Amino acid sequence: MQLRGGSSKGLFFKAEDLPTDENERNRCLLLAMEGTTEGDPRQIDGLGGATSLTSKVAIVSKSITPEAGCRPADLDYLFVQVVVGKGKVSTTQTCGNILAGIVPFAIESGMIEATHPVTAARINIINTGGICEVVVQTPNGQIETKGNAKVDGVPGTAAPIICNYLETVGSTCGALLPTGHAKDVIEGVEATCIDNGMPIVIMRASDFGLVGNENKEVLEANEPLRQQIENIRLKAGHLMNLGDVKDQTIPKMCLVSPPEKGGVVNTRMFIPHVVHEAIGVLAAVSVATACVVPDTVCQGVMSEQNSSLIVHRSSLSIEHPSGEFTVNLEYEFIDSQIVIHKSGVIRTARLLSKGELFVP
Repeated sequence: MQLRGGSSKGLFFKAEDLPTDENERNRCLLLAMEGTTEGDPRQIDGLGGATSLTSKVAIVSKSITPEAGCRPADLDYLFVQVVVGKGKVSTTQTCGNILAGIVPFAIESGMIEATHPVTAARINIINTGGICEVVVQTPNGQIETKGNAKVDGVPGTAAPIICNYLETVGSTCGALLPTGHAKDVIEGVEATCIDNGMPIVIMRASDFGLVGNENKEVLEANEPLRQQIENIRLKAGHLMNLGDVKDQTIPKMCLVSPPEKGGVVNTRMFIPHVVHEAIGVLAAVSVATACVVPDTVCQGVMSEQNSSLIVHRSSLSIEHPSGEFTVNLEYEFIDSQIVIHKSGVIRTARLLSKGELFVP
């Protein structure tokens, strides 16, 4: 077992070190994170950090599907989200931040060998079926953690880890635009439902009487706003082929507004019931994708310059409360339909501790 940090923090396990029975495995993970299966939002008897961002688990093994997703895969990665204080876990989504630590973990666990000057591996994302190529700096076959890569919302700098998502379009909902439309009206609000690795519902902040630059505390204290967004989320779940999402952590909800610091669009993410202090990797990828798809709600809030140039750009800066997140998209239009070839991001990761975990 390892505890890893960087762009996110979570526990990493080799699949062979956990029970094969799913219920018993989930019980062990709850005990590891919260110290109880009854739910404790403080997580004082476990290794969790009392937030959804620090209650994450990665289960890794050598790939058992050599042609996963029609592409060779080196590693299988199952993401498990501990739902803080609820005594349950969820595997309905994946996590791009935790994914950045998979290759370093696999090297240190002996699942793959490091090469000079970088080590690349294809990861089969079990939760959604997508494939991601991850490139780690390994000069002389040693994992490099020090570097100049800066990720807004993450303290300090570190060596860059390149994550190229190759097959994430519609990975959870079955289509990039699961409703079949670039815009839908849900509960009287225009929304774009999109899935390029993370199912999200994008709405204009102005349609809720907001500027869009409100901080986490202000948004979370607005109970009528939170209830309205949740009502939309529940209806969007059915429209996005997700069914009843009352007890699910997807879709995520995103409010967009005009950029304030030179980016493409400004965001506030509900994940789904609390506000993210930044933005998740795959949420940023899905938002960036919505910026290049014609007629989405993003088109109405991007600056005039970005709106006219966006289809010619591949590097998209998504603003969030802690700064910005750059997504590199490779795409083209075929018969007026957008085709996403690759979604690239830069993350960081480092080892915090490793050893034995004592489960009560």
